[in-house]
Amino acid sequence: MRKLWLLLIALGLLILFIPGEASAANPQVDVLRVEGTVNPVLAGYIDRGIGLAEEHGATACIIEMDTPGGLDSAMRDIVKRILEADVPVVVYVPPGCRAASAGAFITLASHVAAMAPGTGIGAAHPVALGEDGMDETMEEKVVNDAVAYIISIAEARGRNADWAEAAVRESRSSPASEALELGVIDIVADNLDDLLLQLDGRQVTLLSGEEVTLQTDSAEINYTDMGAIERFLFTIADPNIAYILLSLGMLGIMLELYNPGAIFPGVVGAICLLLSFYSLGMLPVNYTGVLLIVLAFGLFVAEVFITSHGLLALGGIASLTVGSMTLMGSPYFQINPGVIAGVVIVVSVVCVFVIGAIVRTHRRRQQTGREAMVGMVAVAKTNLDPTGTVFVHGERWQATVDEGKVEPGEEVVITKVEGLRLSVTKKNRGGE
Repeated sequence: MRKLWLLLIALGLLILFIPGEASAANPQVDVLRVEGTVNPVLAGYIDRGIGLAEEHGATACIIEMDTPGGLDSAMRDIVKRILEADVPVVVYVPPGCRAASAGAFITLASHVAAMAPGTGIGAAHPVALGEDGMDETMEEKVVNDAVAYIISIAEARGRNADWAEAAVRESRSSPASEALELGVIDIVADNLDDLLLQLDGRQVTLLSGEEVTLQTDSAEINYTDMGAIERFLFTIADPNIAYILLSLGMLGIMLELYNPGAIFPGVVGAICLLLSFYSLGMLPVNYTGVLLIVLAFGLFVAEVFITSHGLLALGGIASLTVGSMTLMGSPYFQINPGVIAGVVIVVSVVCVFVIGAIVRTHRRRQQTGREAMVGMVAVAKTNLDPTGTVFVHGERWQATVDEGKVEPGEEVVITKVEGLRLSVTKKNRGGE
């Protein structure tokens, strides 16, 4: 038994020793891939990715980034997470990509900033979100706040604070080679493999003051991708998708109002509308454009109930077009003109078709019920002077003639149905 216990202890120590040696011999680098706008979904993904890298004991967490910018609040969350990370964070802008606007802040905040040839960084001047613009005082406040923030980040990482200020105040941008010369970034690497070679042996200091030496030459690469829910939420945050969802939502609600009780268009419309609100909440939206789109669908609905000979529908088409073109409040986030044209055409055709069908239904003579009797021809069974009995549809009805006297056997035309009494007129005095 003593030998058995000794053997088990030896095996346990061996098991503990082997993974430790393997881990030391093969360090791990976690890679996050970011492509698109900076929004709360992206901030959550980066937070999760850095957290996993910390749990894994990765030697570094590399963020491959390509972004035109995004929301200031989401950008600040990402910057804060990078500054507080317990693992070295490297931001790398791959070939053909950019780190514009909010992306410049994130790159400057990294422990090591790297770019590939043919990439750019900068253009970080704040853009008014959800407004038609800012007055001079408010713009000055926002710009000064952004300048103070980016300078503090640059100084904390030992990078060019003057360039950082110019990126905000003057929307300055630089290619990779210039950014390296100016001390904005640390490395220019052709690809990820080249980046890992150049990172190897580099020392970085974490917020805790701990100095870490990167071991990336023979590191194993572990890609941490977005989960299914993260990918879905990030996808619908695209300006084109958000616009299509808003249009489908309004169209579904409108069709439900046209045909109460249809249920399906109302349910689909409500879901699309709620998803569009979520999407638009993560984008720089011009609320004037949103109101114009809502007005457009309101005019389409009004066309059914108000006789305007198509003027309301034309106004709706014009409002939808202008609202679509002004929906995004930032030059970095624009809806594809082809998408706008397609949505406007489809919505207009559907509305015109549905409105036409409803108008034709309203104008069609009633086929059943008492209202259908208006315009029918009846035969007088007794004298109408002015009241008597007529025969119509195999039934006897009490009737009152509007003018003159009607003899039995004469034909009259029904003009009104009031309860169980008909109003009639002589056929040769206004009948069909």
